[in-house]
Amino acid sequence: MRRPVTLVRVSLLRRSPSPTGSSTGKAAEAAEAQPAAESVRVAGGTAAKGRPTPKRREAENRRRGPAPAPPKTQREAAKFAKANRPPKEEQREQRRREAERRRAGLARGEDKYLPPRDRGPVRAYVRDVVDSRPHLLGLFMPLALVVVASVLVPVPAVQQYMSMFSLVMLMVMIAEGVYLGLSTTTRVRGKFPDENVSALGTGWYTFTRATQPRRLRMPKPRVERGANP
Repeated sequence: MRRPVTLVRVSLLRRSPSPTGSSTGKAAEAAEAQPAAESVRVAGGTAAKGRPTPKRREAENRRRGPAPAPPKTQREAAKFAKANRPPKEEQREQRRREAERRRAGLARGEDKYLPPRDRGPVRAYVRDVVDSRPHLLGLFMPLALVVVASVLVPVPAVQQYMSMFSLVMLMVMIAEGVYLGLSTTTRVRGKFPDENVSALGTGWYTFTRATQPRRLRMPKPRVERGANP
């Protein structure tokens, strides 16, 4: 025995052609647009209206999957580090840029690039005092060349005169170095009364700075000759 088939009439939403006015037409357009607004497209599927759209980082992590497990042995760690190591050309470029950065920082006198003996405001002030005037100690290296030349010259009279000249200049330089070290230590103690200034350390630092030619001094001089630091 066959069951009776019930026909259900489904009415489709469409714009009504009845001339009831513009308000009826707008209501029909809103009814058509409602099903399309019920869903929102999101990464990986469709989310119901009202649900917040996932962030881009969360969507990318969902696509990438779980993070890889950490290496369990030293060999696995070495392989992982080697796989993630940048190319040799990039490493050389990074080392070159880092060396240039350190050299520029050393020339400017930045503390983080200076060796420990050159750091601090006290040593910076000592360098300014030495660089503010010329010194006979700056002729120490040329004098060493004169001493070497006096040994190589085969004329005994020339060797004698050059040796006497070198000895006199050396004594004058030593006297100037002692005076410069003492005077600089006095000035440093007057400018930094709260600092523990060692006379021997400050004097030796002053002497070694003064014996270097001005062009070769590192850090570079930051005061001109004749200045009063």
